[in-house]
Amino acid sequence: MKYKIPIPAGRALRKLGSDINQARRRRRITIAIMAARAGVSRSTIGKIEKGDATSAIGNYASVLFVLGMIERLGDLVDTARDLIGLRLEDERLPQRVRMPWRKKKDQPHEQ
Repeated sequence: MKYKIPIPAGRALRKLGSDINQARRRRRITIAIMAARAGVSRSTIGKIEKGDATSAIGNYASVLFVLGMIERLGDLVDTARDLIGLRLEDERLPQRVRMPWRKKKDQPHEQ
């Protein structure tokens, strides 16, 4: 049984796998060395480089660490770059901001 994910997600994983493969080759790192450094099997490296959706995200993280690219994983869903979330938040901003209402205790009573 094949694991089903949305088509755009599959495309993104395949691109990620291809980019990991290219980064590994640019660094002249063999699959065997990558597997040893990442603490995974050679077949897992093969699956990751194909964008296999069943590979654990921890394995992807280990591979990115070996490539010196782990900081990018933390930036994937950076809230400062979440344009949709920021727009939704802006829509909920009040039209006006007023001073809080409070009783006038400090002022003397008028006679």
